Amino acid sequence: MNVMREEDILTGGSMSLEEATDRVASLMSRYGNLQGAALIEPMVHEEFNGKITMTSSFGTEAAALLALVAEVDANLPIIFLDTRKLFGETHTYREQLVDQLGLTNIKIMRPDENKLKADDPDGMLFASDVAKCCYLRKVEPLQRALTGYDAWLTGRKRFHGGERDALPAIETAGTRIKINPLAGYKPEDIDDIFEHRALPRHPLQAEGFLSIGCMPCTDRVDPGTTDVRAGRWAGQDKTECGIHYII
Repeated sequence: MNVMREEDILTGGSMSLEEATDRVASLMSRYGNLQGAALIEPMVHEEFNGKITMTSSFGTEAAALLALVAEVDANLPIIFLDTRKLFGETHTYREQLVDQLGLTNIKIMRPDENKLKADDPDGMLFASDVAKCCYLRKVEPLQRALTGYDAWLTGRKRFHGGERDALPAIETAGTRIKINPLAGYKPEDIDDIFEHRALPRHPLQAEGFLSIGCMPCTDRVDPGTTDVRAGRWAGQDKTECGIHYII
C-alpha cells in the first residue's frame, strides 16, 4: 500500500467558480441519471483522469463505495482524515478493507500539529467549541489534501436525511466538483453490495453504532433507530462536520 505523506501531495490550481458551475451543468446533462460504478467509471477515466480523488471515513457504510471504486481503479487516491480522535476499531477496519479490496493509494491526512498545540493543547476543544474542533481536525486537513484535484467522490446518500435529502449526483464544491455515486441508493442497496462482495462490517456496528466519526462525538443509538446519523453530535444543533462546505 502506498501511503502518501503530506509533502508528497499534488499541488496546482483548480477551476474558477463559474467554470465549476458550467462544468456541473454539462456533466449532469450527460451523467446525471447514472449512479454507482456507472457514474464512477467515466468520472475517473474520462472526465477527471488524474485530477480526481475520493474521501472515505472507513465507517459503517464506507466499504460499499470503496468496493465500487476498487473495481473501477484500485489506485485511485483515497483521502482518509485521521483526526487523532478516531476509534481504534476504525483504523483496524481501514487496514482490513485496504487489504481485502486491494486499494493501493491511501492518503492519510492529519491535523496540523502546531495548530493543535495553539488551539487545542489539552485535546478537549470538542467540549467547548465543537465546530472549531471539526475545522482543525477535519476541514483544514482536507483542504490541504484536495490541492491539485478538480473533483472528488463522496459516499453521501439521500436516505441519511437532513441536508442530504435532495443530494444531487454531481454538484459544485466551491471551485471543485463533487460526485456522489451513491446519492440515490437505499439502505437495501448498500446491504446488497456488502452481501454480494462479502464485505466485512465495521466492528462497532454490532455494538449499536450506525454512523461512526470521532470518539467524543459519536454515540450508540437505540435498537430500531432509523436515523442513520442520530448518534453523531447527539443532543447538539449539529449534523455535519463541515468538510462538505469547504471551497
